[in-house]
Amino acid sequence: MKKETKKDETRSIQVSTIFVVIITAFITTFTGSALNLSIPSMGTEFHASASSVGWIVTGYILAAAVLSVPFGRLADLTGRKRILVSGILIFALCSGVAAFAQSMAILLLFRVIQGIGAAMIFSTNIAVLISAFSPDKRGKVLGYSVASTYIGLSAGPVVGGVLNHYLGWRSIFVLTFAISTIVFVAAVKKLPPSKAECQGQGVDFVGNLLYVLMITLIMFGLSTISTLFYAKYLVIAGVILFVLFVLHELKTQYPIVEVRLFANNIGYSFSNLAALMNYGATFALGYLLSIYLQVVMGYDSQIAGLILISQPLMMAILSPYAGRLSDRISPFKLASFGMGLCALGLFSFIFISENYPFPLIIVNLLVVGVGFAFFSSPNTNAVMACVEKKDYGVASSILSTMRSIGHSASMAIVTFIVARQMGNVTLAEAEPKLLVETMHLSFLVFTCVCAVGIFISLKRKYPKQETK
Repeated sequence: MKKETKKDETRSIQVSTIFVVIITAFITTFTGSALNLSIPSMGTEFHASASSVGWIVTGYILAAAVLSVPFGRLADLTGRKRILVSGILIFALCSGVAAFAQSMAILLLFRVIQGIGAAMIFSTNIAVLISAFSPDKRGKVLGYSVASTYIGLSAGPVVGGVLNHYLGWRSIFVLTFAISTIVFVAAVKKLPPSKAECQGQGVDFVGNLLYVLMITLIMFGLSTISTLFYAKYLVIAGVILFVLFVLHELKTQYPIVEVRLFANNIGYSFSNLAALMNYGATFALGYLLSIYLQVVMGYDSQIAGLILISQPLMMAILSPYAGRLSDRISPFKLASFGMGLCALGLFSFIFISENYPFPLIIVNLLVVGVGFAFFSSPNTNAVMACVEKKDYGVASSILSTMRSIGHSASMAIVTFIVARQMGNVTLAEAEPKLLVETMHLSFLVFTCVCAVGIFISLKRKYPKQETK
């Protein structure tokens, strides 16, 4: 009888954990993708310039990327539930305040603070999820989390567009507040208390400071490389700080990031590098195609959005299956296969033209979607399989940071190519022929990046002692 009671209790905890993680994965991506369609409305209401309105997106991403690893380490030191619950609360409260913001300054402030809450969520939700399940179920539950992320990305433009059109941009924040409040209550009541995995270890204050400055300079520099003449110097300064950070972490007793793990564990290092390559190669795809479909093909934004949904929708459908499969087949091999499909889809777009067959656009997007589904869940599984339980928080945070840097690098590549090919002409105002030529070069670069990622991904192997 006691065995049955304990089994039921474990199952209840697992169901609650999946619910909290899936909803947080959904809402953090949904909010960002939904707000993208509301940027013009916000700018009009507050009479704000395009650059300042752009910080509604950039400020959030920057805060989340910069603080994910410090919060991941803090979670390992103090307990993951505390950090996760605090992050959900901050995310919810900022959504509520933003819904009633009366100035652009207030809106920007609370979007940045919301990014801090998102960093606390990103640094703990994967660690909390896989800690509740045995290693042979890890890929399966990671697939659910990844699928939820892509459902958020898919639903954001559709639901956000409807809400913005009929109820205004504030309604997106109201919906986010309501969902976040529900998941906050569930997390407080249903998640079991979590112990400190690294209890008794000290806090690496210098390492935290160097890390925050390093990521801030690199990400801000990449984001503004085409608009600020000194942006490249910021990136260089960030790289110098990276070197200092590594040297410091090698000497300190309780580092924020165990950098020796990267040198001693090739599977872990290459899995993170593969993630950086994959996100860097694929993130700008939607941006480029949205412009192509509207400027070259002449579709309106609604039709273009429905076409582009085919990629994240395929990710959402197949990610759980790919995750389950990675419990039985080497996640390294599955991730390499997925990266190969992404490269194939990107390669096909190199030949895009003003008369490119419409069905082929859909097919290529589906190929990239399938590829990303077979890459993301297995690659996350591979990363977490290469570290001990006590390092789950930091490992999850580093992977999240790789994603953010990849996103920034992807857009930096596009803006650099556009500036070289088209000068000051905006993409929306460009001649179709010039736009297509620019896309040829962009997709050629992204295909090469993805090809390098395939090579890196194929070089990975499980350490024998860590094989599950």
